[in-house]
Amino acid sequence: MAEAYIVDALRSPTGKRRGRLASVHGADLRAHVLKALVRRNTIPAEDYDDVMWGCLDTIGPLAGDIARTCWLAAGLSQHVPGVTIDRQCGSSQQAVHFAAQAVMSGTVDVVAVGGVQTMSQIPISSSMTCAKELGFSDPFSGSKGWTARYGNAPVSQFHAAELIAKKWELSRKDMEAFALESHRRALHAIDNGYFSREVVPFEGLDMDETPRRDTSLEKMAKLEPLQPDGRITAGISSQTCDAASAMLIVSEAAVKHYGLTPRARIHHISVYADDPIWMLTAPIPATARALKKAGMTWEDIDLVEINEAFACVAMAWLKETGYPHEKTNVNGGAIALGHPLGATGTKLMTTLLHELERRNGRFGLQTMCEGGGQANVTIIERLWRWSE
Repeated sequence: MAEAYIVDALRSPTGKRRGRLASVHGADLRAHVLKALVRRNTIPAEDYDDVMWGCLDTIGPLAGDIARTCWLAAGLSQHVPGVTIDRQCGSSQQAVHFAAQAVMSGTVDVVAVGGVQTMSQIPISSSMTCAKELGFSDPFSGSKGWTARYGNAPVSQFHAAELIAKKWELSRKDMEAFALESHRRALHAIDNGYFSREVVPFEGLDMDETPRRDTSLEKMAKLEPLQPDGRITAGISSQTCDAASAMLIVSEAAVKHYGLTPRARIHHISVYADDPIWMLTAPIPATARALKKAGMTWEDIDLVEINEAFACVAMAWLKETGYPHEKTNVNGGAIALGHPLGATGTKLMTTLLHELERRNGRFGLQTMCEGGGQANVTIIERLWRWSE
């Protein structure tokens, strides 16, 4: 079978809500990482076959096929097309999958993939407001088929997080301890320069501004739950933020033609789904299925990135898989570093690749929960080691 290779991976700094990147147009933030991606590699811009970009709530400045808009805003060849992908929080991870499939099929050789989200300007679920303006309380109201199958059960990530916390017997205090560790790991990574190779500074911001140095268990304990009598608070949830990320996926023919050095190989790609009302549990069965399909065991996996949509999502996954927390989200997760929705998939994979290189690990696995009760799983194999 033909192979798909990762040649480069980078991201912008992550701007906190209403932070340094709050007023930046999504096309410009994304264009910044695209220009860096093209500049850092030897492939002429006009030789790119496609641009596949993840983004949610594509309204306002994120509308109009942001993948195409970003490439043009970067001043790159207008002959290169772009497509915007929405698999909810896994959108840019799905972009990697689509690009890998296209390369493996032999139909393309060079694809720029990634994602962008400017959540300070376009808050999460902003597209839902369009449904309300049209007279629908949510995207599911009015569907006879949906109602016949799921009734009027709430379709909410917050409701799902509460269900998970209760089922897996995760106390608020335990989740707050997990969240605090996420901040500790993220700050340790920043202070030791672990992110310096993957972050492309933007307009004076050279590093993530989301981790909270002053947070504590005492401060978290004072936060109000997001639902009455609930366990989930803002302190144990992913942060809304602004960011873009990008990767370069190429074929073996492109590697030879342009004299590239592949940094990793796409070893496995799959997607699986679970109950949409529980919504956030799909990474558990999706991971088990992926390992089986890949013919691998946990002993083969050196590092894991699972998106910390909520502390309970990663904690339930850890309980079910038995994989060590010490090898999971080793540089912190979305609770500390933010979850820029459409950009998160390639943002996590960028960090996973760089950490595999730093540790000289071989295989890394990435998964994340997604709206509709879905989960992508990607396994990459590191091929190159960075030497200081």
